[in-house]
Amino acid sequence: MKIVRRLGASPRERGSVNGQTCPDIFELQDGNFAVIGTDRTEALDPELPPDAARGGHERIVVISRETLVRAKADIPDA
Repeated sequence: MKIVRRLGASPRERGSVNGQTCPDIFELQDGNFAVIGTDRTEALDPELPPDAARGGHERIVVISRETLVRAKADIPDA
């Protein structure tokens, strides 16, 4: 598994003081995406709608709105 590119602005470009510990989105070589975010599994798991489920190996992570909005232009349409 290999990271191909960052989607959107880097943490430093989004105003992170140290540019190292902020949400991020990456496209992987296999076409999937990796997300660095804050683990909010315990808080959000009971809030999932009835038609959503999370496997034991999956976590719910939260990224800032700005992170996703600034990545929008880099997200492929298909």
